[in-house]
Amino acid sequence: MEDFSIYSYMKPGIVHFKAFPEVARGEGPYVETLKKIAEDDFFTAVEVGMVKDVKVRNEARKLLEVSHLEVCYATQPKVLTNKLNINSLDKKEREKAVDAIKSCIDEAMDLGASWVRLISGKDPGDDKRDEAKKVIIDSIKELCEYAAEQGDLKLTLKIFDRDIDKCALIGHFKDARDVAVEVYKERKNFGLLADLSHFPLLDEKPEDAIPIIKDFPLLHFHIGNCLFRDRRHPAYGDLQPRFGIPGGEIDTPQVRDYFRLLKNLGLIGQEKKPVVSAEVRPLLAEEYSEIIIANAKRVIKEAWAEV
Repeated sequence: MEDFSIYSYMKPGIVHFKAFPEVARGEGPYVETLKKIAEDDFFTAVEVGMVKDVKVRNEARKLLEVSHLEVCYATQPKVLTNKLNINSLDKKEREKAVDAIKSCIDEAMDLGASWVRLISGKDPGDDKRDEAKKVIIDSIKELCEYAAEQGDLKLTLKIFDRDIDKCALIGHFKDARDVAVEVYKERKNFGLLADLSHFPLLDEKPEDAIPIIKDFPLLHFHIGNCLFRDRRHPAYGDLQPRFGIPGGEIDTPQVRDYFRLLKNLGLIGQEKKPVVSAEVRPLLAEEYSEIIIANAKRVIKEAWAEV
């Protein structure tokens, strides 16, 4: 009889610095909030960001070692804060970005991470997009090589929106595939990350977009929500509001359909148990982290029960 436990199909995770936005800049109660996730045995993976203080980083590593959580390290806190761009057509700017992400890889190793999340820089527009794609391929190859030198570390490129908020080069799934094909020819420690919350922002449907990338061996997934139909709303854009927020795009039915799609495509299951992380955060006055996390867990449980 098939084991239909969610843990037989995926590693449910949470993005630490979104659930607790007070640590997003690598400061604040980093270890204290990470401990709350480590104590919650619902999650088997956690995604962390930069930690500026070496002492705090060492404390976090020890906590993560004990927790038995799979650790992923996201570069976007450092990248977005410093406006870094690994596909910049300016060589100096690009080299600065690559060097900064190499320091992220070092930090990921310090924290015991097995995965590092990359993001592309700004989309330069139709006229220069092909050139920027060639540049980002070279940057990612260099970063993959550096990561391989440090140990068994894998990199994923997260697919963002192009027109609403982040306005990133990658971007639409076809462009993500174009980049991944070229990188993977030389670097096997590279894959892609598809985020459910970004499909509405990209005006793409998961059932059309996911098959474009399904053949890549290294795929991870995010679930989250977005709101973009009302520009006056405080959660407008790619801000990862809670599931079910009025005016939002994603709630339990959409998460259920996403899980079904991934299962039917063979992207989750006994042979492949990828990290599938909730990326949600408190945004409104009445919201706080613990309730937002509980909201996400309820949605995951209810969605999976209907798969």
